[in-house]
Amino acid sequence: MTVRGWVLTAAMLAGLWPTALLGGADDLLGAYDRAAELYAQGRAGQALPLIGQAVERATARLGPGHPTTIALLNIQALIYKSLGRYGEAEPLYERVAARLAKNLGTDHPDVATALNNLGALYRAQRRYGEAEPLYLRALEIWKKALGPDHPDVATGLNNLAELYRERGRLDEAELMHTKALVIREQALGPGHPLVAASLNNLAELYRQQGRYAEAEPLYMRSLELLELGLGANHPNVATSLNNLAALHRAMGNADTAEALMRRGLDIRERRLGVDHPDVAQSLDNLAVLLGEAGRFDEAEPLFSRAIEVLEEALGADHSSVADSLENYAVMLRADERPDDAAVLEARAKTIRQRE
Repeated sequence: MTVRGWVLTAAMLAGLWPTALLGGADDLLGAYDRAAELYAQGRAGQALPLIGQAVERATARLGPGHPTTIALLNIQALIYKSLGRYGEAEPLYERVAARLAKNLGTDHPDVATALNNLGALYRAQRRYGEAEPLYLRALEIWKKALGPDHPDVATGLNNLAELYRERGRLDEAELMHTKALVIREQALGPGHPLVAASLNNLAELYRQQGRYAEAEPLYMRSLELLELGLGANHPNVATSLNNLAALHRAMGNADTAEALMRRGLDIRERRLGVDHPDVAQSLDNLAVLLGEAGRFDEAEPLFSRAIEVLEEALGADHSSVADSLENYAVMLRADERPDDAAVLEARAKTIRQRE
């Protein structure tokens, strides 16, 4: 069973969009803002028709190359990606990148952001061979346009590091994460939330390598910075608590892990709402931990609730639903219920085959 950690990203911490994408047409920008709000609330499915209608209006009224049209296309692509509808997101991200390149030139920082977004889509599909050159090109543009010590360069390094981590190129990942951390500390100050993100991501790498003694102080410092900078009840604090809990689980400190997971779950339920996908992820992680302790009666309703929330928020065929089904099946086998487990495993397999 897998307790999932989260990488903290610039998007999670700041919600930034390409700077050149905004301007004009107040009603369309209002749709953009509303869709972004729904997305942040974990209600991407509700945002999709709103943003689709706005894209149509913007294209007809302003033209396909207008900054507002491009902005709306960008968030439409993001929403499709969050729902696991990668085939629909890909052409939109490609159009955003092409139109920005035409409007601004191929070496503009916002083009780098668009290439980075397309790379992230490929990485989500494990299309690493296609993601890496886009990440490298984005990093090259940012370095040339903004200088090697700009925070956007750190973002590029962070994204490459995560790609390398997922591919098992751990030495390269560590080098990239370390460079990103240094840039962020120097450019933004040691207390900035993006510094906390780099600390967290480097700690995640160390946890993956079993370097628990090196990971723990980084997690603790990241958590402290997030609490100071964003407040003790911010959703990103919950993410940090979850990751620290995963470390303690790996170290065999189940009681500490459970306390941290429950605190993170409480924050997410209060700040994001009980139907947010991140709440479901917290429920799933806690259920895994309880199942490992043989507390099956406590774990089972958490798994059921997590799956219900994920299906409603992301769709029944989303990869996160398959993750939870597989974790639930492992618990059922541990509880000597192989027939029930087989049903969930078969459903998860069907979802995987559609990815």
